[in-house]
Amino acid sequence: MSEFVDAHYVMLLSGRLDKFVKKKADLYNFRCPYCGDSQKHRNKARGYFFRLKADMVYKCHNCGVGRTLPNFLKDQAPDLHDEYIMERYKSGTTGKGSYVPKPKFKKPVFKKQGELTKVSDLNIEHPAYKYIVGRKLDPSLFYFTDQFCTWVNTQKPTFTDIKKDHPRIVIPFIDADKKWFGFQGRSLNPKDKMRYITVMLDENKPKIFGLDNIDETKPIYITEGPFDATFLDNSVAMAGSDVDPRSYNWSDYIWVYDNEPRNREIVNRISKSIDRGEKVVIWPNSIQQKDINDMVMARHDVNSLVESNTYQNIEAQIKFTEWKKV
Repeated sequence: MSEFVDAHYVMLLSGRLDKFVKKKADLYNFRCPYCGDSQKHRNKARGYFFRLKADMVYKCHNCGVGRTLPNFLKDQAPDLHDEYIMERYKSGTTGKGSYVPKPKFKKPVFKKQGELTKVSDLNIEHPAYKYIVGRKLDPSLFYFTDQFCTWVNTQKPTFTDIKKDHPRIVIPFIDADKKWFGFQGRSLNPKDKMRYITVMLDENKPKIFGLDNIDETKPIYITEGPFDATFLDNSVAMAGSDVDPRSYNWSDYIWVYDNEPRNREIVNRISKSIDRGEKVVIWPNSIQQKDINDMVMARHDVNSLVESNTYQNIEAQIKFTEWKKV
């Protein structure tokens, strides 16, 4: 039974392994992902999976690295490791007499009120899940707590009065090192006067969403809100504060303001960006939606839109004059 599980996971790996080929039953060959194999001969492949007794093992005949299949998965495909161990456990081929250890089962932990849950882990009928998915957002990017003030106080003493505690979606601010340095709480109550509450765990850092997902060597789009940023390739969001990109080592950046030509504050921001010689997106008159999320809801290709409507200097000034209505 173990050979079927092993073969299945080797084939799942095949697309990630250079020059992968099945030589025969229980023998697979590919370029070693540990040493990179020969640098002179790109077609040389000296990494092998083969069966040793009851288990699949790996050996490179260039660098000499040897691994059991579970350890190879842990190194090269950690997203498959736990799943593989569980499949072997279900087939009764882990533990004694095998290189594959039994899985470690954690005792169930019951969440207390006020704790944080990923929106993607909520019931599909949950209001937060329905709101996020209804806006075509990725539920795995956001969190939810039914007692926002209580949870915030566990991270940073902020609220002295929690009698009117309430649920909120939590939007994390994460830096390039994958550390949370702040977050926003988004209310689900349309009548709430404070739709967004921002809490900074590190007051020295700017209020920027998306720093963990950008490539600084490529053009970076700067939107007005976190939700909008999730729809654009290589983008961050201002999260309610003015951002000075010049303080970063970004090679190129483009401002993406909301499509509100009658909003004086937005008009002034665009004008200042143009005056500084920065690139801005000026929305065409055919677009009626006020922000990127609404454009996505209206089935617009927003990445193509921003790419084809980015302007700078005199061209930006001309397009801006045609666009503004204040």
